[in-house]
Amino acid sequence: MSDLTEMQIDEVVSRIITLNDGLRHFWSKMEEGWAPIEAAQLLSRSRLDWQVSLSRCLKNWLQEGQVDERDGRLILAWTNLGSLVEGTMKLCLSVWYVDYKKDVLALKRNGNVIDPDILELEKMRIFFRERFWKEKNVQWDSWILHIQQRRNAVHAFKNRDIGTLDEFYDDVRKYLEFLRYTNEKLPYPGEVYIPREF
Repeated sequence: MSDLTEMQIDEVVSRIITLNDGLRHFWSKMEEGWAPIEAAQLLSRSRLDWQVSLSRCLKNWLQEGQVDERDGRLILAWTNLGSLVEGTMKLCLSVWYVDYKKDVLALKRNGNVIDPDILELEKMRIFFRERFWKEKNVQWDSWILHIQQRRNAVHAFKNRDIGTLDEFYDDVRKYLEFLRYTNEKLPYPGEVYIPREF
């Protein structure tokens, strides 16, 4: 994270766009036979292109905007970031779909495993905490809960803490760190295939 604290926010956003585009490119068009057929089918219908589009939308929040729209812009910024976090988690579960389906903690409805593409963020967060994030990575659980709470301000009737634009920028930096971490946990046929951020 130390390199991210010094990096300009527009550079962070640029790296997020590039990395999500690389993930889209590899996982939506993977060669036949690389991933198990069930995972490949799930990934083929996933909208990884929307992850890239949502990444590009982060540029919209790099300025404060007019005084009378700042709160609204900040709420939408959190919604944007929350959607990216959720999509990254769904990508991870989709890639590891076969293992997820076999897991005794896999999320179920009426006895059937719920596919990653329709999971809710809260249930995914709990599953990831139990299965993916070991003791050294518990930071992800509390960070995602924080993002989730900020994102829920989009239901704009009840008063909620929406933080500040600087706090949002810190969490965009943290998202790049989370994206890097997730990318490192995905299987690739060789180093040349691993998506990069620049």
